[in-house]
Amino acid sequence: MSIEVVEISKYYGEQKALNNISFKIASGEIVGFLGPNGAGKSTLMKIITNFIKQSEGVVHVNGYNVETESMKVKASVGYLPEHNPLYLDLYVKEYLHFNASIHNVGKKRIEEVITQVGLNREAHKKIKQLSKGYRQRVGLAAALLHDPEVLILDEPTTGLDPNQLVEIRSLIKSIGKTKTVLFSTHIMQEVEAICDRVIIINKGRIVTDQNLQTLKKGQHQLLEVEFNVSVSEAQLKKLPHLSKCLHLSENTWQLSFNTTEDMRPNVFDFAQEQGIKLLKSSQKNQDLESLFRSLTT
Repeated sequence: MSIEVVEISKYYGEQKALNNISFKIASGEIVGFLGPNGAGKSTLMKIITNFIKQSEGVVHVNGYNVETESMKVKASVGYLPEHNPLYLDLYVKEYLHFNASIHNVGKKRIEEVITQVGLNREAHKKIKQLSKGYRQRVGLAAALLHDPEVLILDEPTTGLDPNQLVEIRSLIKSIGKTKTVLFSTHIMQEVEAICDRVIIINKGRIVTDQNLQTLKKGQHQLLEVEFNVSVSEAQLKKLPHLSKCLHLSENTWQLSFNTTEDMRPNVFDFAQEQGIKLLKSSQKNQDLESLFRSLTT
């Protein structure tokens, strides 16, 4: 396993930012890491990359313990944080030479990375002269200089225009052919276009971890139902396979089921048992965005 996270918790004083998080990522996977603001995504990425320490649990990266073998972890991980830390007054090549000296990497590797991320025509400019998209490429180049086996990307597409999004998306997919990538974003289309698998966390806990192909085959089912009277969440929890219910209006609910079985007959039977009428029952496409909303709202 490239990344193994076992029962990780993180406390900031009385606040529990991460609550018993566990997952594994195999070599060569591109995994989308999703969650609302404040869910704990950046905190976990900082723990994996050894920027901060966990309060409980164990993390291994490429077989190395992040606490006891921190230097080996740092040598095998490339990290692009949410706020790309660049020296704007340096030239692109000058900045990359500075980073290469830290990793004891030669000039040949710098040229390889510049070509890999598409910076050839910008390499002689100062970083402050670059667009946001090219600055992100500089950050990626710095993360790739030492040829890490694992790449951690925290919101790498934030603030990019549509053309820049396409370029960075293509770059990440290309990098993912030879490396393990953990990729955090708020843009659902990016995950669907780039990733093999998605992990969603909410309030410090994992709420789903599944292969995107499984998601597209309808393992989760979404129904919008309307009754003639008000129904409580406690009543709805009697429905089998119910994973989440979202109150849309007075008598209307959005119901998420963790099954491929058509649950509309079950909802009809539920209404009869409760002595109420089912006025509407419509099946919705359970794309990644609707799954995210149903699990985190």
